[in-house]
Amino acid sequence: MKKMTFALCFGNRGFMPGELIIGARADMVKAVTDAGYDYLMMEEEATRYGAVETRDEGRLYADWLKKHEGEYDGVIFSMPIFVDENGAITALQDAGVPILMQAYPDEIGKMDFQHRRDAYCGKFSVTDVFTQYGVPFTVMKPHVVHPLSEAFAQNLRDFAAVCRVVNGMRRFNVGCIGARTTAFKTVRFDEITLQKYGINVESFDLSELFHKVGQKKDKEPEVLAKLERLREYTDCSRVPEKNMLTLAKVSVVLDDYIREYHLDALTLRCWNEMEEVLRVCPCVLLSELNDRGIVASCEIDMCSALTMRAMNLASQEPTAVLDWNNNYGDDEDKVILFHCGPVAQSLMTAKGTVTEHKMFAKGDPGSGWGSNEGRIKAFPMTFSNCQTKDGRLVVYASQGEFTGDPIEDGYFGCGGVARIPGLQDKLLKLARGGFKHHTSVGVGHMKEVLKEAFTTYLHYDWVDIDR
Repeated sequence: MKKMTFALCFGNRGFMPGELIIGARADMVKAVTDAGYDYLMMEEEATRYGAVETRDEGRLYADWLKKHEGEYDGVIFSMPIFVDENGAITALQDAGVPILMQAYPDEIGKMDFQHRRDAYCGKFSVTDVFTQYGVPFTVMKPHVVHPLSEAFAQNLRDFAAVCRVVNGMRRFNVGCIGARTTAFKTVRFDEITLQKYGINVESFDLSELFHKVGQKKDKEPEVLAKLERLREYTDCSRVPEKNMLTLAKVSVVLDDYIREYHLDALTLRCWNEMEEVLRVCPCVLLSELNDRGIVASCEIDMCSALTMRAMNLASQEPTAVLDWNNNYGDDEDKVILFHCGPVAQSLMTAKGTVTEHKMFAKGDPGSGWGSNEGRIKAFPMTFSNCQTKDGRLVVYASQGEFTGDPIEDGYFGCGGVARIPGLQDKLLKLARGGFKHHTSVGVGHMKEVLKEAFTTYLHYDWVDIDR
């Protein structure tokens, strides 16, 4: 995986101490490389101290940035002193990527003219002008922060996540394989609205998938390789050989769609035609895709696929779509989040077991092989989902944790107990807001990262369910 790269930009102002600029260049390079990222930095000789103050210097930097277009994921604008906003806005108004505003703190005992920075105040001058020009930027706590501090290291990690979400969500392809199940109006979405936000939907009829599966031969190398992969991935020992071959063929066909149409995510109509016609249930295949980092939702829940992708980009961990399924006894802040088996193996307590889907087996025995059963492990998590409404993409996110609390053995599918502070109030807001019976979950607490990416750069409508 290519390292994230930040373009570094430094501000200046003539009457302030120039040696502070030189020190900032060294500090920022060390901070970025120590955090595991790459950087691009204009030569020190290009302008006075390699920083921007005047409009002419800003144009020089903008031209330099243009030459390196596509090589950087975000820009860090460093203010070692109270800098001139004219050079800053000229340099960065066409950057086209997220911009992190960093300002240096002053130090007690170094407040004489040779050392005082005044960047605490100057940061407002820059952010005000960027706002006037309509150029989006990111600010984080604390207001001033030294690049070599742990606080800035955390800022960098969060900013890198913001950049991944913004750059990964601005334009991408989602596969919609099959039509919405008639009974599930809850997962309806507006394809034209998504296109306005750069999200391109490629739609395929389920009958085409069936035809492609029918064309695959049992002994084809890619089918045999997929069989081996699935058997290594989870416990398939109960699945009849014929059904295992069909699962392998469906998985190969899904890979073909992903490769041919350059799909970054997909959603699949998972019932009940697959069970009636192919005699399999594709839960384990979606699980395996998610474990590979290819976002895959079930039940044609396109909106869940979108927030799954955002959290996957932010965390670089697998994500899952789950039902708000059951209360957990009398604890009003706990809920069992569940699905039949599309949860990535790495989010589970142990290797799953592929079973016959009990819902289908009840009325049509032998039709539902493919549910990957198990339990979701304990981890801090973020949950999020969205909807299309009146031409807008509307999104929420909040945080909680999977607890590892036990769920009885007879509980079907893959579930986990989540503790979410203030859950009952949040559920009221989700219900009144028209959000669906699904939510998507990701590893780690990243609500603020998502909010920054969604609102500052991607212009989604944000619903705050935490207030």
